[in-house]
Amino acid sequence: MIQKTIQSHCRHCGTDVSSVTQHRPTLGPNWERADGTPRPLGVTWLEHEQSYNFALHAGNARSVTLVMYLKDELRVPWHSVALDPLRNKSGPIWHCRVPIAEAGEAEYYAYQVDGPVEGAALPWHAFDPEKVLLDPYSRSIYFPDCFNREAARSPGSNACHAPLGRLDVCRCPFDWGDEQRIRHGSDLVIYEMHVRGFTRHPSSNVEASNRGTFAGVVEKIPYLKELGVTAVELMPVFQFDPEDNNYWGYMPLNFFSPHHAYSSHQSSCEQHSQFREMVRELHAASIEVILDVVYNHTCEGDHRGPTYCYRGIDNDVYYVASGDPASPYANFSGTGNTLDTAHPTVRSLIVDSLRYWAKEMHVDGFRFDLASVFSRDSEGNVNLQQPPLFDQIASDPDLANVRLIAEPWDAAGLYQLGSSFPGQTWMQWNGRYRDTLQQFVRGDAGMVPDLMTRLYGSSDLFPDHPSQSFRPFQSINFIASHDGSTIYDLVSYNEKHNEANGEDNRDGPTEFRCNNGCEGDLEAPQEVLDLRKRQVKNFCCLLMLSAGTPMFRMGDEFMQTQGGNNNPYNQDNETSWLDWSRLEANQEVFCFFKKMISFRKAHPTIGRSTFWRDDIRWFGAESPEVDMSSESQILAYHLFGSSASEADLYVMINASTRQLVFGIHADGPNIWMRAIDTSLSSPLDIAGRESQVAIENSRYHVNPRSVAVLTRSSGTSTS
Repeated sequence: MIQKTIQSHCRHCGTDVSSVTQHRPTLGPNWERADGTPRPLGVTWLEHEQSYNFALHAGNARSVTLVMYLKDELRVPWHSVALDPLRNKSGPIWHCRVPIAEAGEAEYYAYQVDGPVEGAALPWHAFDPEKVLLDPYSRSIYFPDCFNREAARSPGSNACHAPLGRLDVCRCPFDWGDEQRIRHGSDLVIYEMHVRGFTRHPSSNVEASNRGTFAGVVEKIPYLKELGVTAVELMPVFQFDPEDNNYWGYMPLNFFSPHHAYSSHQSSCEQHSQFREMVRELHAASIEVILDVVYNHTCEGDHRGPTYCYRGIDNDVYYVASGDPASPYANFSGTGNTLDTAHPTVRSLIVDSLRYWAKEMHVDGFRFDLASVFSRDSEGNVNLQQPPLFDQIASDPDLANVRLIAEPWDAAGLYQLGSSFPGQTWMQWNGRYRDTLQQFVRGDAGMVPDLMTRLYGSSDLFPDHPSQSFRPFQSINFIASHDGSTIYDLVSYNEKHNEANGEDNRDGPTEFRCNNGCEGDLEAPQEVLDLRKRQVKNFCCLLMLSAGTPMFRMGDEFMQTQGGNNNPYNQDNETSWLDWSRLEANQEVFCFFKKMISFRKAHPTIGRSTFWRDDIRWFGAESPEVDMSSESQILAYHLFGSSASEADLYVMINASTRQLVFGIHADGPNIWMRAIDTSLSSPLDIAGRESQVAIENSRYHVNPRSVAVLTRSSGTSTS
């Protein structure tokens, strides 16, 4: 065996890491050096001992074997340790200590687990002693050239085909520089982004080796600054199954390691450092980083899926059982399985993961996919009391200042939007806002009362009442997200066109689309194209004028299209990649988005932390009375500036097909300037302060399918 008494340099990049120690080590008793310790879980390099500590939670296992592999030999372990349950086990946690002299040149590790232990409570275990299993706490994952998902789906050995944890996870120091982290308030505008899709298209003009990677995002930061967004919400960047055909990344394999394909170099050091570099540079641009995280299920799927990790380590602990032998996994996620987030082991896994990304990777917040799953107990029933995971997250001091955003529903019909969601201080994706705005802009009549509520901050969902004290910014307002059509496709297609997905066009969410006279672009006349452009502007304008937190998806600012596909989860191709040539072709819309974001920032009363209450007055068009009839398609309101230095706003919304005369019913001096009119071409559609047009009388003609905004300076407010 190769002898090695000291490991002073990182194997991947050669950096001297001998002095990289955060704290003076605590010297434990001698038996710990021989037997290992149960904390922390995963693999830990102990510099002072020149040894690795391994710890794995597998309470129902009868036996656990640690296997270690050389770089060029994955068929047979270089070194293996059969753990002694009377020596290398503390409660449900198996552990051992391996000196570097024994590990030698091994670079990867995994486990083989058998069971169940005598007396195990439940019969539905999935132990296979030949399976090579990934450590749930691996910080970096290696996929061999012969990686094969099918080998994990069949009983017996998957040696040489299994994903493996890297032993020598990056411990190199990272220079965060003078990083300043900021939490945005009224200026928070979230940009939903897919790391690969953002720059993968050749038209992105980023360096070829950086396309579709964290480094590619860095190259585009000047663009994000110009656009004016203040946070990016990255679709899943945790390591997901590369053979699951889920381009979006919603089939997670591991909760600690960055997805390997999003790094331009595949070493552990580069995977971590490139992610950190992206975060550091985004922070330098005053842009928050929010991760879309998937803790409700894994890529192992149902009983027909692969056994990579959790299933083979302790099926009973990690997953919710259905009680049906024919389909044993509860499927509240719609993907085949559901993590048992009520189990203490799974809760700790989730919180440890969140803490890692917040502390070590400097992430600012998390958007939780299908977060209502966290409300279910180990039997899958809804826990109407405070579910334990929410309390555990809330009580963790390392997570005290991170943004927590919920998708407040699950795939089994549990819908907890607003005050019914257990995380009372969390922000939430507001699906009701999306539906209302899609219907109203499409021209559906009778939507005015609901529109008023959505513009106000959805106080029906987030009660503006002392007994609960919700805030309007908790509502994440959006028109479109990854899960559905682009904004442009909403106004270009009546039908979804998901044929390429291989599901006979039966997939995709229900939406309120309107092609405005022609299906798609191919034969659309100019008047149809012009109307679509105006409708996109209307969506953007109303989104930025609404109380709450605005979010839009990448590419909507230049009318990105998916050809009518509203569920391209498996389309790792030009259907999903941003086509940056559309930026040049649709500069008018891009400029409108950019200026609307700037307009919102210049009027912080829109995104204030409390509801508008007495600072808003609602009106009709010619009549001061709001038309709330079932035929109504019009609304106006006067929003007072929140301070003496902030202008008043008068907003007129006409979703009908005819021009209407709106009276300006606001009290006070009628010294109004036209700031926005979506019916006009650039640059008149949204004017800068110096080019705003004065309104000579108390009436304004609002063209069909358009929004107009006036501003006023008075004795109590100045523009």
